[in-house]
Amino acid sequence: MTQQEEKIVKGFLDARGRVKQMPSKYHKRLMVLEYLWGKFEPDRRYTEAEVGEVLLNWHTFGDVCLLRRELYEAGYLDREKDCSAYWRNAEPPAREE
Repeated sequence: MTQQEEKIVKGFLDARGRVKQMPSKYHKRLMVLEYLWGKFEPDRRYTEAEVGEVLLNWHTFGDVCLLRRELYEAGYLDREKDCSAYWRNAEPPAREE
């Protein structure tokens, strides 16, 4: 993430570094999702509840389901088909300009 992108992301964070709102613009939304992606440990498998715990610690607007779904759909997290396990992809997906 570039310095400019980090500056944009900071505009969506509170003083403790938690996401206070999701951007409406798609490219900024992806930047925030990449920020959240960085809160997951590489090479670790998470249960759905554990994903929720991580997300609860890093956002303030109370919509874990939205964030989990967006992280998966954008390619930041992957999961088993039955949602029994989630994991962080090794690299964040490429963002189109």
